[in-house]
Amino acid sequence: MKEKFAEIISIGDELLIGQVVNTNASWMAKSLNDIGINVKKITAVNDSADEIKEAISIAVKSSDIVLLTGGLGPTNDDITKEVLAEYYNSKLIFHQPTFEHIKHIFDSRHYILTEVNKKQAEVPENCIPLHNENGTAPGMWFEEDGVVLVSMPGVPFEMKRLMKEEILPRLKEKYNPNYIFHKTIMTIGVGESALADKIKDWQDNLPVSIKLAYLPQPGIVRLRMSASGDDKQKLLKEVGQYCEQLSAIIPEYIFGYDDISMQEVIGIKLKESGKTLSTVESCTGGYLAHLITSISGSSEYFMGSIISYSNNIKELIVGVDDTLINSKGAVSKEVVEQMAILGREKLTSDYCLATSGIAGPGGGTIEKPVGTVWIAIAFANGVKSAKFHFGEHRGRNIRRSALMALNMLRKELN
Repeated sequence: MKEKFAEIISIGDELLIGQVVNTNASWMAKSLNDIGINVKKITAVNDSADEIKEAISIAVKSSDIVLLTGGLGPTNDDITKEVLAEYYNSKLIFHQPTFEHIKHIFDSRHYILTEVNKKQAEVPENCIPLHNENGTAPGMWFEEDGVVLVSMPGVPFEMKRLMKEEILPRLKEKYNPNYIFHKTIMTIGVGESALADKIKDWQDNLPVSIKLAYLPQPGIVRLRMSASGDDKQKLLKEVGQYCEQLSAIIPEYIFGYDDISMQEVIGIKLKESGKTLSTVESCTGGYLAHLITSISGSSEYFMGSIISYSNNIKELIVGVDDTLINSKGAVSKEVVEQMAILGREKLTSDYCLATSGIAGPGGGTIEKPVGTVWIAIAFANGVKSAKFHFGEHRGRNIRRSALMALNMLRKELN
């Protein structure tokens, strides 16, 4: 079966001025991938007839399927339906089943049905109206010159219901597309370019049916393997084999698969081992504890945290020796190790993670520039620590510090 390609066109000024984030398009793209249809382009256009028509004209020349969202409301700025009627040289006709649905909604809510609302039952004559269970504007299915174009409301819960109940089943039946499979390998502790060097030979030997993408984010690089074909079981087996090869090449960097978070991995490992965890945080300011407690069930293994942001709290609450802070500085191996050891004792946990660093943008020195972070982990048999240099961006430094602390724990648990 030949691959089928789709384009998504999102309509609305609000998308272009940053007022609304276009979550519809990403959800639609994933849903199309799930049934084997590739999305080759996502476009956002304003509420202009000329812009909408131009976007459609370009899309139908290069795609098998074009999906539109937005511009189907009852107000004057919603012009998508009129534009589509003009584009397909069609007139608007009254669709009685849609009107009955609109009337039912208004009656059930004790609303007055106006002429403006009644006009939402008008659709282009040459479209197939798609029932919108969650709203008053129907979806519209057009076919011309071998290209399917579908228009949907931009309201997310209306669009999603239409996609699930009406559009995806029709597309699957019409095209019987190839199976598309994505496998994501989560890595930490290695940069994108260094990772590419380490797996170059493996990547060069991937078959043409498998594509590899690097998806970096602060502290983490995701590797996404994508494969498509008509034999699902063969694809799954092939991708699985290459995943096993990769695991043997970079076992120290892989912490999970399919977008699992580091805190989820830690939670699973702590539950399996029956061990508990606490944190003593300075530069991360509670972000490490936030990640840990973002996981449901973390109360089973997380004992608590001390946010010792000031030196006074390090001394008075945690119990760090003031002479140590004065001689070595708060951002030092000696201080962070004592934070971890004392935190483990005070919070009665099997493990304690401690962080102390210079998040920035100020506070750095020649000896300890912005981005310098010490992380320690204390456990029954002692303590380990490591020094990191994360850069000059405060937000990234905080996130990377927290992730690297969790990674130190992951390695210890392993």
